[in-house]
Amino acid sequence: MLLYQPEGGYCYNSDSILLYGFISRFAPKGKMLDVGAGSGIVGLLIGRDFPAVTLEAVEKQPLYVEFARRNAAINGIEYTLHEGDFLNHAPHGSYDWIVSNPPFYHEGSSRSENPILHQARYNLHLPIEPFATKISKLLKANGEAVICYDARQFAQLCSAFESAGLRVVEVQFVHSKADRPSTLVMIHLKKNSKAALTVLPPMITEENGEYTPAVQAIYDKAKVHSIKCPNI
Repeated sequence: MLLYQPEGGYCYNSDSILLYGFISRFAPKGKMLDVGAGSGIVGLLIGRDFPAVTLEAVEKQPLYVEFARRNAAINGIEYTLHEGDFLNHAPHGSYDWIVSNPPFYHEGSSRSENPILHQARYNLHLPIEPFATKISKLLKANGEAVICYDARQFAQLCSAFESAGLRVVEVQFVHSKADRPSTLVMIHLKKNSKAALTVLPPMITEENGEYTPAVQAIYDKAKVHSIKCPNI
């Protein structure tokens, strides 16, 4: 897949590729919403690989709306893109799946003064509790969601999701190396579920200076060729 990204703006990283791999395990179908689409990477990969998905996305930064639309057109992927704030997205009870790599850095993190980067990175633009509540409202009665987030905020996430009627049913913590703490967690949620939590084996991304076989397999499946270009 060819993906254009803006020079000087937020560009996708390994979080998005790993999230795509995690979502792929469920072979999703039905109506899906990609929240905070950015240049479109996560939703477009799912739309490419799973034709049973009817793909929509929501993105509030006009620059990324244009890049996501261009990327969908170039790759021939049917795509309905809503420009606006996710928290104002209206069709409640509409989606079988919601996926998201949202802004998740907290305000204690080192900050970027670039306003485009700031909106893409920091969760003050999409706080945990309203994020969880909105996901629950937009999902169908037995809908599912998959997100990635800062692992250090996992406790707050679980509390917010449970309060919103979303059960955390599966998690996988990502570690850059086997002896380092996790900084990323991938979470599978179900609405109105009473399922017990499954904690998957940790995903280690690097070993001896290279991607581990599991991570390399996800990159090989994604097959993304990225091009940075001036803002549209």
